[in-house]
Amino acid sequence: MTPQTRQARLTVLSLAVGAFAIAVSEFATMGLLPYYAKGLGVTEPVAGHAVSAYALGVVIGAPILAVLGARLPRRLLLMLLIGTFSIANLAGAFAPGIGWLVTARVIAGLPHGAFLGIAMLVAANAQPKERRAAGVAQVMLGLTIANVIGVPAAGAVGQAFGWRTCFVLVAAIGLISVMMIGRFVPKGRPDLAAGPLQELGAFANRAVWLTLLVGAIGFGGIFAVYSYFSAALIQAAHAPAWAIPLALSAFGIGATIGTPIAGRLASWSIFGGAAILLAGMTITPAFYALVMGNWPLMILMVFLLGATAGVFIPLQTRLMDVAGDAQTLAAAMNHAAFNLANAIGPFLAGLALAAGFGWASTGWVGAALALAGLAALGLAYFDARRR
Repeated sequence: MTPQTRQARLTVLSLAVGAFAIAVSEFATMGLLPYYAKGLGVTEPVAGHAVSAYALGVVIGAPILAVLGARLPRRLLLMLLIGTFSIANLAGAFAPGIGWLVTARVIAGLPHGAFLGIAMLVAANAQPKERRAAGVAQVMLGLTIANVIGVPAAGAVGQAFGWRTCFVLVAAIGLISVMMIGRFVPKGRPDLAAGPLQELGAFANRAVWLTLLVGAIGFGGIFAVYSYFSAALIQAAHAPAWAIPLALSAFGIGATIGTPIAGRLASWSIFGGAAILLAGMTITPAFYALVMGNWPLMILMVFLLGATAGVFIPLQTRLMDVAGDAQTLAAAMNHAAFNLANAIGPFLAGLALAAGFGWASTGWVGAALALAGLAALGLAYFDARRR
């Protein structure tokens, strides 16, 4: 192994650890909702504001922090972002009431998009040009492995020792990432980075907006199903208690297997790879709706749905191609778009449930959103051809 290869691997590992902490914080909070609702003395719908608050923080923080930090060396900016995330999670662990927790979740969400966006840029730049998508996929593995190991483990720890323990562990992992980034990520030169005005140029780029639209709509298909998956297993399928952590791991295992495949698809064809993954994201929720009530088949469908989550990779690679000097902002906005999907998907699925259409409706909503994302991808493709 050459020194350059070793440096690249350690760089990616330090960034993937931060991505792992972020994914555990985001997804485990959903699974622990009944526990902190009880602990803080509020109803589950009110406790759900903590989940929405995090997504709101991501959407707000991604563009603002990417622009404000444009002139900072990327290593320093990454350390500040994941450090802030860790402190906010620690503050959440000591929340005396739901208002404090919601505030802490908003602050924890602010660095999310900027950190992951910049981390993927750094990882891509550490690779040869033809392997950029592989660099993005390697950081993404931190997110997917978190769903295999971290989220179920955090849920188990939260159940055994209290939900506050989960936030403390996330903060500790985030601080480990801070130290690793300081040790292994190259400093970089701030004079080579785009300035704030150049970064804001992304907002005038139609190709950037069309790419973001694909993720903001299409990825909602996953969240429409995943957000209500545990409740559907219990109430519609009467699954045994031991099946719940298995089911949550199934999504992460599917995503872990699908991520490197998505990287190869993106290297083959950005639009073709994204189309294949969105088609799978459309078909799988429809089958999920059809097998509703059969918990082993429901788990299988969620495993397959996780395998399509890698659509993030071709979209991130596309943004690198079209963003010009606004690389940091475009990459951060990609994560904001996916968290907007995290708000849209559960919201529309919740409306379907409230209207009395039953648990299967979450699958149909997911299929419709993914299909709409596929249509948006078609618009982006024809716009690119026209140019």
